[in-house]
Amino acid sequence: MIDLVCGARPNFMKVDPIIRNLDRELRLVHTGQHYDYSMSGSFFDQLCLPKPDINLGVGSATVTVQTAEIMKAYEPVFLQGKPKAVVVVGDV
Repeated sequence: MIDLVCGARPNFMKVDPIIRNLDRELRLVHTGQHYDYSMSGSFFDQLCLPKPDINLGVGSATVTVQTAEIMKAYEPVFLQGKPKAVVVVGDV
């Protein structure tokens, strides 16, 4: 299993070709940074992306706080699932 982590609008577009072309078992992890329909759900609908397997629900905060909250929330997910790889798409 591979964890594919995304959470912001540019990232949703980047995971689309990965999901469609990677011939492996994936677990889609949404950080929850963008949490309302216009910032998140609409992209999943328009790109026909699968519903995330896990939503970390970190919400809005400063970049530092969001990063820390993502790491804290993802650690138990990682330890429980023990993925072979973790792919984190980013826009910067």
